[in-house]
Amino acid sequence: MWRNCALYFLLVFGIAVVPLSTAFAQPAPSGEKSPPAAGKKPAPIPPETTSTTSHELTLGGKKLMYTATAGTLLINGDDDKPYGSIFYVAYTLDGAGDPGTRPLTFFYNGGPGSASLWLHMGSVGPVRVVTASPSATGAAPYKVVPNEYSLLDRSDLVFIDAPCTGYSRAVGSATLKNFAGVDQDATAFARFIERYISVNQRWSSPKFLFGESYGTTRSAVLADMLQAKGISLNGVILLSSILNFFIRAPGGDQVYVGYLPSYAAIAWHFEKVPRKGRDEKAFLDEVRAFARGPYVEALAQGHNLPPAQVDAMAAKVAAYTGISIEYLKEANLRVSPSRFRKELLRGQRLILGRYDARFEGTDEDAAGETPGYDPSSTGIIGAFVASLHDYFERELKYTSKDTYYPSGPHVNEQWDHSHRQGGAPSERPQGLRGPYVAGDLADAMRKNPRMKVLSMNGLFDLATPFFLTEYTLSHMQLEPKLRGNVEFTYYHSGHMVYLNIDELKRMKTDLDGFYARVAEAGR
Repeated sequence: MWRNCALYFLLVFGIAVVPLSTAFAQPAPSGEKSPPAAGKKPAPIPPETTSTTSHELTLGGKKLMYTATAGTLLINGDDDKPYGSIFYVAYTLDGAGDPGTRPLTFFYNGGPGSASLWLHMGSVGPVRVVTASPSATGAAPYKVVPNEYSLLDRSDLVFIDAPCTGYSRAVGSATLKNFAGVDQDATAFARFIERYISVNQRWSSPKFLFGESYGTTRSAVLADMLQAKGISLNGVILLSSILNFFIRAPGGDQVYVGYLPSYAAIAWHFEKVPRKGRDEKAFLDEVRAFARGPYVEALAQGHNLPPAQVDAMAAKVAAYTGISIEYLKEANLRVSPSRFRKELLRGQRLILGRYDARFEGTDEDAAGETPGYDPSSTGIIGAFVASLHDYFERELKYTSKDTYYPSGPHVNEQWDHSHRQGGAPSERPQGLRGPYVAGDLADAMRKNPRMKVLSMNGLFDLATPFFLTEYTLSHMQLEPKLRGNVEFTYYHSGHMVYLNIDELKRMKTDLDGFYARVAEAGR
C-alpha cells in the first residue's frame, strides 16, 4: 500500500501490479542464500523475544481467558544458520484441554510485502479496530474493542508478519533477495510454521492456513510445501484470492470477462441497474452465464466483431454494469477496473474504491480517465497503523527499537514472481515465470484428500474479483470425490470483508461451520 501515494496502496491489501520485467525475472533456487552487499557486514543474529500477557474475552455470552504471546522466532537456512527473525502474535485459549486436539490457525496478509496488521486488527482476532467503513474513518482518537466475532473459541490463532515486513527481519548474511519471491517467501513461512509447532509442542494439533489476497497465493504454495515436509493441513481459508497471475496477461480477454460480474454487483449496489422485481443472486447468476457465454465469444473475435454485434453487445453490457453504451463502444467493450471506478459515478463527480467499491471519494479532475487514489485504502490506514502500535505497547507489552513496516521497503519492487510448481507433470515447465499456484493447491488436495478449502469473496472487490476466483478453482482438474472439498462464500463487502460488521458476523458463522465440518470429516 505504501510505495508511493498511488502504488503503495495497491500492495498492502491486494495483488501485486508489477512491470513485466519484474514479473518475469529469473528465479533463485528456493532457500538459496544471497551474499551480503559488498562492504556490508552480516546483520547480527538477534535473540528471540517473547512478551506474554493474560486477557479475557466474552464470546456468545461465555467468558474466555486467553494468553497473548508477541515475539520473534529465528528460522534457519539450508546451512542450519539463522537467516530470518520472524515476528508473530499468538493467541491461545486457557484451559482448552489437550493442545494436541485444539485447532491452530496461521494468518497472514498479502502484498506481496504486507505485514499482517489488517487481518490481525480487523478480522477474527480477539480485538478489532473500529472504523467508519465504508466511509473514511478520519483522524485519531481510534477505538480498539473486544471482538465479539473472534475465532478464538474455535482455534488458537497465530498472526505472522512476512519476512522484511512488520518487525520481521533478514539476519546474518541474508538479504531481501532471500525472501522476496514466490518460492523464497513460502520457504520462509514453512520454516517458521515448522519451528512454531516444534517450540510449542503443536505437532498433533489440527492445522489451518488463513491467507488474504497475495496471502492466498502463499497458502496454495505453502499447503503443498508443508505436505512435502510431513505437515498435513486440515483446512485452507482463502480470503480474496489470486491464484493465477497468467489470467491477467496483456493481450488476453479473460480479465475483462472475470471482472464483469463484479461490475454488475457494484452497479446493483449503487442502483445503476433496474432492481425492481429482481433478485440479486439471480441477477448475478445471469451475468455469470452471459460472461462465460456470449460475452467471451464476442471478445474472442477481437476487432473483427461485426458492427451490429458490437452494438448489441454494448447494450447488453451496459444493462448489466450501468456504464453507457457509448463509453463501452469507445472502450471496445473492454473496461478496466480503474476505468470502471472512475466512470460509474462520473455524473456525481465521485470515484470508487479499488479494494471496496462501496467507498467513495472525489478527484481534483472529475474529467480524468482513472481515479487519482483509492478511497478504500486512504479511508482506513491511519486507524489500523495507529491502533496497532498502541495495542502492542499498552496491551501486549511489546516494544522494539526497530521500525514496524506495514509494507516492507522495496519488497514488492524486488519480488521474484517465478515459481517452481510442486506436483507438476513432467511436460509442464518447472520454472514458471509468473505464479500459477492453483496447481500446488490441487496437488496438496490430491495427496491429502481430507484437506478442505474455503474460498471467501467480497462482491465489491475490484482487486481480486470473485468470478476469476471461481474460474481458477474450477480449473484445478480435481476428481469428483475431491470437488466437494472446495466451498465458496460471498459477502456484501470488499477485499477486506471484515470491514463490514454485518458481514464479519456472517463470516464468523461461516467459519464456525467450516471448522465443524472439517472436524467431522477428520473423525
